Amino acid sequence: MNGVLVTFLVDNGIFHWSVVQVGWLLGIPILTGSIMRLPVGMLTDKFGGKYVFSTLLLLCSIPLFLLPLANSFFLFAVLSFLFGMVGTSFAVGIGYTSIWYPKEWQGRALGIFGMGNAGAAITTFMAPSLLNHFSIDNPQNGWKILPIIYGCALVAIGLAFLLFAKNKKIETQAKTVSQMLKSLKSARVWRFGAYYFLVFGCFVAYSQWLLPNFMNVYQTSLVMGGLFATMFSLPSGVIRAFGGYLSDKFGARKVMYWVLSSSVVLSTLLMIPKMEITTTGPGVLATKKGAITMVSEDHVKIGETDFPIAKKVEKTTENSIFPTRTSWQQVVVTPHQEVKKKELVAKGITHIQFDANMWVYLVLVILIGISWGIGKAAVYKHIPEYFPTEVGVVGGMVGMIGGLGGFFGPIIFSYLLTSTGVWSSSWIFILLFSVICLVWMHLTITKIMNEKQPILSRVIDRH
Repeated sequence: MNGVLVTFLVDNGIFHWSVVQVGWLLGIPILTGSIMRLPVGMLTDKFGGKYVFSTLLLLCSIPLFLLPLANSFFLFAVLSFLFGMVGTSFAVGIGYTSIWYPKEWQGRALGIFGMGNAGAAITTFMAPSLLNHFSIDNPQNGWKILPIIYGCALVAIGLAFLLFAKNKKIETQAKTVSQMLKSLKSARVWRFGAYYFLVFGCFVAYSQWLLPNFMNVYQTSLVMGGLFATMFSLPSGVIRAFGGYLSDKFGARKVMYWVLSSSVVLSTLLMIPKMEITTTGPGVLATKKGAITMVSEDHVKIGETDFPIAKKVEKTTENSIFPTRTSWQQVVVTPHQEVKKKELVAKGITHIQFDANMWVYLVLVILIGISWGIGKAAVYKHIPEYFPTEVGVVGGMVGMIGGLGGFFGPIIFSYLLTSTGVWSSSWIFILLFSVICLVWMHLTITKIMNEKQPILSRVIDRH
C-alpha cells in the first residue's frame, strides 16, 4: 500500500517530495519490517503467536489512522516506520504455524501461510483504482480514505485473531535473551539467511525494480509495466504452497538444489542485454598485383579480373528472439591505384543485433519468480527441523536477512546501473549470488557426506 500511495501523492502534486525523499518513504517500512523480525520472533517463542500477532496488528493500525493527518515528509517518514512493523508478522506466523503440524506437513503449512505475499501484488492492482475513485469528488484529500480502510482491516483481523485463535507455544523452560540468541552462532542460520536474501529479498527488490526496467528498456506504458511486474510477483507468492509440498515430498535440500540451479541458468539468460555489435568481418584481398581499373558499390576490377563486393542489405529484425547478423564489405581502394597481391581491396563489416525480445524476457522473469517462490518455502522447511524449539528466533533472523535484501536490493541495482549503464547488470549480481549460494550448499553437503557416511541415508535429506 505504501508504495502505491506515495507514488500517487507525488504524481498528482499533492506532496512535492524529491526523488531521494520518495526513495526513503518507500524503503523505511521494508527496513522496519526486516530489522524488527528477530525481536518479534523471540517474543513469539516466549508468549505464543496469538497474543503477539493480535497486539502487532492492533498497534500497527494506529499509525495508519494517523496517516491522513500527516502534512510533511517527517511525519510521513515516522508513521511509515511505525506501520512498517506489520512486516514482522511473517516471523510471528512462521513460529506460530510450525508448532501445529507434524514434520511431514510443515513445508505445506508454512507454504500456505507464505502465500500471503501475493497480497502485495493484489494491492498493486486494487489500490490505484481505489485512490482514483476516492479522488473524484475530492482530489486533494480523497487519498486519506485508503489508509483508514487498511487500518480498519488490521483492527478487524487483530480482534478476530484475539477472540477466536488458540494460543500455543513451544513448551520449554524459560530462556534468557542470551540463551535464545545462542542458536544464531550457528553457521547454518546464516546460510539459510543467504538463501532467503536471494529468494525473498531479491524477489521484493525486483517487484519494485521491474517497472522502471520495462519502461526504460522496452518503452512500455506505466500500466503495462505495472502489469508485467505483477505477473512476476503474483505467481511467485501463490506457488509458495506448492514449494512447501515439494519440500515435504522430496526434501528441502533437493528443492533448494533445483531452485538455486534454475536461478543460475535463468539469471545467465536474463543478464544478456539488448545490444548491437559492429565488428570486422570477412574482406576481399587482391589475388594479383595491378592497377584498379573500375570501382563500384558491388564490384572492383584489377586489370580484367573482377572482384564482387557484398552490399549492405537493410533487414527488419525488431523483436527477434535470436541474435541476427548482417555482413557487408566496404571498398577501400580508388580507381587507378596500384595494389599488391594479398592487399586489402574491401574491408568486411559484420553487424550483430540482439533485441532481447520482450516476451521472452517476460517469460524468463516469471519463471525465475516462480523458482524463488518455491525456494522461499524450502528455506523455511529447514528451520523447524534444525531448530524445533527456536523457530521464532531463527525464523525471525532468516526473515530479517531476507527483508534487508528487499531494502538494499534496489540500492545495489541502482549503483550497478549507474556504473555500467546497462539495465541487465542487476541480473549479473543475481547470477553471482546464486552461484555463491549453490557452491556454499554443495560444499556443506559434501562435507556431511564425508563425515557421516554410515548414517548418511538418515541425515542427508535434511541439509
